[in-house]
Amino acid sequence: MSSFELQDELQAVQDVDAYNFDNEYDVSALDPPSLAALLASAVDALANSSDAITVPDVFDAYRSLLKHAAALQGSHMIKILDSISSAYHAQIEATVRDLEDDDPHSALAHKTPLEMYAFLLHWFVSAAEKVKSAGEDDAPAPVPKTRRGRGGKAAASRVTARKPAEDWSWQDQVPPTLNLISKLLRIKTQRIWQTSAERETFINCVLRPVYHITENEQYMKSVDIRRGTYKVICLAVKHQGHALAAQISIMQSLQYYEHLSEPMAECLNILARDFDHPQLGDDILREIAGKTFSAQDTKGPRAFSRFLVRYAELAPRQLLKQLSLLLAHLDSESYPMRMALVEIIGGIIRELADSPENDGLGALGAAAAAGIGMGPAGGDRAKQLKQINGLYELLLERTLDLSSYVRVKVLSTLSRLCDGTAKFPQQRLAMARAAVDALEDKASGVRKAAVSLLVKLILTHPYNLYGGYLSETDWKEKYEQETAILAKMEGEVGKAVEREEGEGSQADGDEEDEGIGDEEEEEEDAVDGEKKPRKKRRNDDSMDVDDEDREDDGADDSDDPMSDSAPKAHKPKKKKRKSELDLAALTNEAAALGALNENQHLEAKLKKKFCLDALEFIRTVEEGMKTVQKLLASTNKLEVLEAMEFFRVTYEYKFDAAEAGIKKMLHLIWSKDNNATSEDGRELKSVRSRLLECYRTIYFEPIQNLDPKQQINRIAKNMIEMTYNATLAELTSLEEMMRQLMEENHINEDVVAKLWQVYSSSRPLPRAQRRGAAIILGMLALAKRSVVADRVETLVKVGLGDLGKADLTLARYTCVALQRLNGSAKKVKGSLLDKSLRIDMDNPLFRKLQDAVERPCRTKEWFPMAEQAINTVYALGERPDVLCGSVIKNLTRRIFTKKPLGNSHSQSLQLDKGSDLDAMDEDSEEDRENGEADATQAAPPSPSKSAASQDPTASKDTGDAFELSQLLFLVGHVAIKQIVFLELVEREWKRQKHEKEMAAKLNGSTNAQDKKDQEELDQVAGNAEDEIGERIAGMREHELLYGEQSLLATFGPMLVHICGSPHKFKNRTLRMASTLAFSKFLCVSSRFCEQHHRLLFKILETSKDPSVRSNIVIALGDVAVSFSSIIDESNDELYTGLRDPDMVVKKNTLMVLTHLILNGMVKVKGQMGEMAKCVEDEDERISDLAKLFFAELSTKDNAIYNNLPDVISHLSVGAHAIDEEAFQSTMKYIFTFIEKEKQAENIVEKLCQRFRLSDDPRQWRDVAFCLSLLPFKSERSVKKLIEGLQFYRDKLHEEAVYARFQEILTKARSNKSANKPDAELNEFENILEENRRQGAEDQDFEKRVEGRKAIAKKRATRRTARKKPVARNDDSD
Repeated sequence: MSSFELQDELQAVQDVDAYNFDNEYDVSALDPPSLAALLASAVDALANSSDAITVPDVFDAYRSLLKHAAALQGSHMIKILDSISSAYHAQIEATVRDLEDDDPHSALAHKTPLEMYAFLLHWFVSAAEKVKSAGEDDAPAPVPKTRRGRGGKAAASRVTARKPAEDWSWQDQVPPTLNLISKLLRIKTQRIWQTSAERETFINCVLRPVYHITENEQYMKSVDIRRGTYKVICLAVKHQGHALAAQISIMQSLQYYEHLSEPMAECLNILARDFDHPQLGDDILREIAGKTFSAQDTKGPRAFSRFLVRYAELAPRQLLKQLSLLLAHLDSESYPMRMALVEIIGGIIRELADSPENDGLGALGAAAAAGIGMGPAGGDRAKQLKQINGLYELLLERTLDLSSYVRVKVLSTLSRLCDGTAKFPQQRLAMARAAVDALEDKASGVRKAAVSLLVKLILTHPYNLYGGYLSETDWKEKYEQETAILAKMEGEVGKAVEREEGEGSQADGDEEDEGIGDEEEEEEDAVDGEKKPRKKRRNDDSMDVDDEDREDDGADDSDDPMSDSAPKAHKPKKKKRKSELDLAALTNEAAALGALNENQHLEAKLKKKFCLDALEFIRTVEEGMKTVQKLLASTNKLEVLEAMEFFRVTYEYKFDAAEAGIKKMLHLIWSKDNNATSEDGRELKSVRSRLLECYRTIYFEPIQNLDPKQQINRIAKNMIEMTYNATLAELTSLEEMMRQLMEENHINEDVVAKLWQVYSSSRPLPRAQRRGAAIILGMLALAKRSVVADRVETLVKVGLGDLGKADLTLARYTCVALQRLNGSAKKVKGSLLDKSLRIDMDNPLFRKLQDAVERPCRTKEWFPMAEQAINTVYALGERPDVLCGSVIKNLTRRIFTKKPLGNSHSQSLQLDKGSDLDAMDEDSEEDRENGEADATQAAPPSPSKSAASQDPTASKDTGDAFELSQLLFLVGHVAIKQIVFLELVEREWKRQKHEKEMAAKLNGSTNAQDKKDQEELDQVAGNAEDEIGERIAGMREHELLYGEQSLLATFGPMLVHICGSPHKFKNRTLRMASTLAFSKFLCVSSRFCEQHHRLLFKILETSKDPSVRSNIVIALGDVAVSFSSIIDESNDELYTGLRDPDMVVKKNTLMVLTHLILNGMVKVKGQMGEMAKCVEDEDERISDLAKLFFAELSTKDNAIYNNLPDVISHLSVGAHAIDEEAFQSTMKYIFTFIEKEKQAENIVEKLCQRFRLSDDPRQWRDVAFCLSLLPFKSERSVKKLIEGLQFYRDKLHEEAVYARFQEILTKARSNKSANKPDAELNEFENILEENRRQGAEDQDFEKRVEGRKAIAKKRATRRTARKKPVARNDDSD
């Protein structure tokens, strides 16, 4: 068939329906036997001779079958492909033989058959796809036939066994077919196809089925198919001049098939590596470098970026050659391309730094940074280093990229670079600085990546010379040592000139040399040794009771590697100098000394630079710690987990500032999130679980090389040390953590026993240690009551015995531990169940508690101790009121009994001269050292002297102010505890009644009459239950403070008198105690509250003591909860604390009001503006609290919307107005909670009307700013604004007002709503411009009028002035 033209046939077959040929069979019209006969004749012809394809009937038979492939079944396609493949293979082999025989005429005879087979195979691929789809959709139903499922194609070679028709799968046959094509491509086709056009047409025809296969994502998941396609493409490019066509095909594949990004990169890598043909990869990279991608195009850039990233992983050197061109994409609009370039740069840096020929680049960089020459040998490496430095700079510049995705990618790339063997200290410092800056990023993903990078920098840091830890204090010492050594060494030559005798300098030089030799050996040992530090462990792990003092003193000591004795290096001795001062000799000696010390001098300079770099790195990381602490409060869980890991690592590496972060982490124990999440396929723990794991790792996990006893001592010591210098909030969080750890059995019984041993030791331990043991034991008892239940006698003997008397803080925490005997089960509201333990009042425990309270004492520590003692009595005693009444009476007698004149003060001195005074002095010092804060609500200051001692001439009636303070403090606390106790009594009575009813129901009869009687009894019982409540309420209201037999009733008038007479009672401690007690009395009875609550507000207004004001604010919150109707009358005065100059008072006021408002206990009547002021407070804590308040308030229905007008009025005009900048930032925050469209529309209308009522330009600007904050998403909002034009048209001449309306127009136009009123907006813009111009003209006119009036007035004044002298002259005449 000599007329076969491959190019024409390929062109024609693109439209199969219009493709006609001479001997065409209508296969679709043939019956099965005829079809089988047609196929069999064609197959037999090819089986006899592969050249038979040139016979027109045979070739046309195959063409007919392929044209009507949709009518064929899978079995037919199997036979067709088997036949074509076998004959094609035979033809190829014949061609190879003829080419080897070097017979050009015979070789040319194979041209047409090969083209025909290539054409048929090309057609078969697309035809087989039709068979596949037809088989899936329209498979004949009657009899089971050959399966024509997902492959209609079957490729086979002669070696391949034919499968049953129903099992035929094209995917399984693709690899053999690709092998067949590979054999074809090894032929020297240029000897058969003389012209390049013909040859190119043939090769493209052969390759087209291969590219068609690659387009199927499922096929490309098969390793064999993937390798086969790579091999075919590489052979075609290498041997058949297919490079340009392949470049076009690969670029199209990347553009349209995302799944081919990585396979094409692998193909190019194989082409360059195995076939030594990197040119195609270079050409494609150059073409990609010349492309431009828009920000809107998402699919294309993503595919090309994946290709580049994969290619950079496989062949970074190839990318390096074209990097200068590719860098243009760093400024691409498309962020995926910028991300790809970032990864490429990272891969290239890794390749350059880790390649074997570049070993020592990191050291080279350190030497260069130290300013030390590298010599000719280091020249090439210096160039390499310069190249790496440039790439690092490119990466670090991208940390400021506009896209957060790119910034995250930069930080994660830098993090991966940290794992390289070359450390690059200067670049690591720059990375650390960039990471610290990124901690302030707006995007949480960037912040998380920055923390992750800092962690990686710490874990892989190069500063391992002195043990690998990163304590700034230790490194400062090392730096000072190295600086001194270097200074001494550099001064050696100068000193040599001044000396006359060589003997002294000889000895000094030897010592110097020996010292330097030691350092050299240490450096080698440190570098060769282990680089990663072990987990942090202290040298004072032992917790033996008899060695506690020594352990505390040695807690921070660590072995200095510099002090280890090392074999001394023997240096050559210097020659003795002559005694005469010869200039030439001096020059020679200086040169010899310089040569001798050259290496040591170089080493010393490097060590100094090394220490300086380490210090800079440490300070940079510690600078970022404050920001990471803030991230612990982030709402993003992944960010919090990363921040926790950061502090765990920094603590392990002994950063000085890490402990603050570890303490801050403690508050995460209250995190509500308790579910594990996954990220990037990794399972992540909940915040709380991770926190417990971190603390277990740091404090509780055993460490190596310690025996069990030392392990227990270490854990117990760690637990106790966690209480040192802890604030009340930290102790509360620590308590919750200890409870959970104890519940989960993470704390060994031996550790508990050790804590008891420390607590009860008779040896003189540090006070903080024994207190810490008491605190921890009390915490553990929350989870397991038996911790203290089995050792009550020990608690009483130690904490309430002699040790407790000497240390009232110990007694206080002992009382807290004793309260745990009652368990920690939370009371369920409305439940009558009570599992509390009550002890008979004859128990020695209560006697000890009473003695502790009544014992004369003049220190501030008595107040919190007495508070906890009373709490313990009410928690455990059956009749606590009896004991407390007795204590109050005894203290009252002691205070108000007349003492012999002059003996009062001496008696108190006598009491204090003993061990108690000394102990208290020590106690005060200990408190100052530990910075402990009192847990009581009002902690009076240090004790004042008695009134009598202050004034020797005072009358005999003057009592001791401090003792009276103690009494009043006790009375107030007993009053508040008695209310709680009455509630418990009420519940107990109801429980008993309920039990009787249940018993009666179980034992009662079931007849109808009895049931009726029972119902009547139930009604009576219900009334009885109400009666119980009323009776208890009556006791509280009328008997506690007003009963004839009430002890507390005696103190009510006394408290009112003392609080109301500040001019008489000037003692600060007395005033604090009396005010606190008075506040508690107000919570007892509504009658007392109504009579005297105004006095409390008066004290709040007039008191100059911040502690008193702070306590009153907290007390008013409690009073408002108890008697809200009474406090409502004085609602405004609750907010005065928000204007208090003292930050503590301000913060407490804000917290109390937040609680009251959010829980609906007080009504907000226009005071929300005062709360809004706090949003922009100077104190960050107050600002955060205010923002939290508004965030919570926004969850209440319309609460912010309803109060918004009042807030704007309050902050914009009047006495409470704030400056414009603060107003704008405050409103910007509050308006974020206006989300409902209906609310926004109403606010537009209300704000527009405000323009009409105001003549103040400041208020115009504020209202316009508030309008600009609204979203204007709906058409109605815009219409409301346009309708309100009449109210603000005359204000538009104010530039700021006009600018705000321009912002509103821009916002309204940017909406993508279908109903956007474009015409109205354009008209509105014109009206705004016209009114602004008109307003400006009016203003100018008014100014001119005013100016003329002023001129006229001046003229009139002058005329009047001239007339007066004239009149006087007339009078004189």
